Amino acid sequence: MTDLRVRRVDFGYFVRPASETRTGSPRVEPCLGYLVDHPGGLLLVDTGMGAHPEVDAHYRPRRIPLADALGAVGVGLPDIRYVVNCHLHFDHSGGNPLLPGRPIFTQRVELDLARHAEGHTLPELIDSPGTSYAELDGEAEILPGVVIVPTPGHTAGHQSVVVRRGDGTVIVAGQSHDHATAFTGDVLAHRAAGQGVEPPLPVAPAWIARLLEFDPARVVFAHDNAVWEL
Repeated sequence: MTDLRVRRVDFGYFVRPASETRTGSPRVEPCLGYLVDHPGGLLLVDTGMGAHPEVDAHYRPRRIPLADALGAVGVGLPDIRYVVNCHLHFDHSGGNPLLPGRPIFTQRVELDLARHAEGHTLPELIDSPGTSYAELDGEAEILPGVVIVPTPGHTAGHQSVVVRRGDGTVIVAGQSHDHATAFTGDVLAHRAAGQGVEPPLPVAPAWIARLLEFDPARVVFAHDNAVWEL
């Protein structure tokens, strides 16, 4: 399908502290969503950062509110018909309460974690008035040409969105990897193992093989402006 445009939505940035980067230094990271222009309606992947005093003190975010972020790409809140959260941490589901009545596609295991695992996310983001979840148990084609694929690791219920286009498949990989370089490493580890390179080798997640079956031309991420390209 050539008409499934994928556009980046800028929700601002935050500062990941050194204790979480494993580099000894803090890192400033973008917070990005993606808008899929589909004949069945606009689909938004992730909705920005939620707010809480402890979150703000820890991550020092600079937010772009959902309405403003969408407005920057020529879209309003009423235009959004579907929502997908790659997972339900505060920096991916912050705008969900502003989109009541839209189906929010999430893995069932992720929603269970968000509701019951202490510290998983900000509880007020999960079951706000009018929230409507479409719970998934694995891979699903939610619209023609749009497939959700479980990519657990960052959370047990993390998922990525595959968008088939005539000029090449785009995968919105969310936080399956922190950055494009890490994705490249797993792709090459999978390739090396398949080509019989002797161990030791890094072990790529099992689902890397499934994503590569879609023959992606581009892969985009929630916290990296860089794009992986074939």
